[in-house]
Amino acid sequence: MGPTREVVVTGVGVISPIGIGTAAFWGSLVEGRSGVRPLRWFQDTGLPKWIGAEVPDFVPARMIRQRKALKLMSRDIQLGVAAADLACNEAGLSAAGIDPDRLGVIFGADLIAADLSELSEVYRACTTDGGKFDFRSWGPKGMPALFPLWMLKYLPNMPACHIGIIQDARGPNNTHILGEVSGLTAVSEAVSVIRRGQADAMIAGGTSSRIHPAVFIRSRSRQLSERYDEPAAACRPFDADRDGMVFGEGAAAFVLETRERAQARGAKCLARILGSAAAFEPLRPDRPIQGIAIQRAIRSALASSGLRPSDVGYVSAHGLSTTVDDRVEAQAILKTLGEVPVIAPKSYFGNLGAAGGVVEMAVSVLAFQYGAVPPTLNYRRPDPECPVRVVHGQPMPLDRPAAILLSHSATGQAVAMVVAGPGKGDSPP
Repeated sequence: MGPTREVVVTGVGVISPIGIGTAAFWGSLVEGRSGVRPLRWFQDTGLPKWIGAEVPDFVPARMIRQRKALKLMSRDIQLGVAAADLACNEAGLSAAGIDPDRLGVIFGADLIAADLSELSEVYRACTTDGGKFDFRSWGPKGMPALFPLWMLKYLPNMPACHIGIIQDARGPNNTHILGEVSGLTAVSEAVSVIRRGQADAMIAGGTSSRIHPAVFIRSRSRQLSERYDEPAAACRPFDADRDGMVFGEGAAAFVLETRERAQARGAKCLARILGSAAAFEPLRPDRPIQGIAIQRAIRSALASSGLRPSDVGYVSAHGLSTTVDDRVEAQAILKTLGEVPVIAPKSYFGNLGAAGGVVEMAVSVLAFQYGAVPPTLNYRRPDPECPVRVVHGQPMPLDRPAAILLSHSATGQAVAMVVAGPGKGDSPP
């Protein structure tokens, strides 16, 4: 990724379990408020009592202007569209005079789970008197019971499509579906599109709602926290007493453009994206994960940004809160960056899937504005196998306004991105 066109962030939109909008989001971070709680969705269903991080105050009809389109939007799509609208409003994109053909969208998304209430009548229509599902009935009985445009609500590329339609963005439009790394890879690709001269501005981000029975059931092979009696303390990255991750939901979006264009139209530069890199470590049954991809991504991202390890003020870690992932990541950070300060934003809102990397990126963009890094929650007993300097207890003053953001997935992908403060001559709002 060449340095010829400096790409900056001019708008941020966040929909999260700890706040909607950057003000509420940042307020929860500095006050140490967790978004993990007992899940309302599972109450009185007969299902196990799960904990997670929902967005409690999200009302789609109040946040999405095109209300007629709501019937074609799943929860994931609604969150992403709302976050993109917040980012575009902050950037003043509608008045920016950007040619619609030169405005694009790249978004990260998960495989979207269908609303069970929409499928209940379909299942009943295909169920025999003996309580068994009859696959032969699916065509003649099940399909007629489905909403004709049902599939459009759950295609992973639809968040980017809806955002493109609503924001009149007719340029490059793409979707990344790579699990937890989807959000950061989407931002990275959007930066590349601008630097290649294929767009003047991009809307990039990620969205996901993992608050769904199907997600919990298919994820039972992964380590989930069982701190049902103390939800706010459940997600505890790098802590010796961690017992697993917590699922959540949310979305974040950014408006990206060149510094020259932003300055020409009087837009505020909130942050700079200096470089990024991705790597892959194949999962092998005969060898546990080594963190090789994380190390390679960090080194390559630094090289692409022209920075040295000593230039990095802190690392925003993936910090999943599982026994193995945290150990592998911590050791990779130590090997590549030494004893750099580390924060783990998931301690506030859990694993947001495709949205995780970008919601965590929003933490850093705001940290540059306020000059402090929020502490990691629930870090009480250091783990000798996680030899990193975890920022905890209180915010850390930001002396070196450059950070490395990390995301990695359960299937071996790793992404590192280098972001920095506005730079000389620019002051955040």
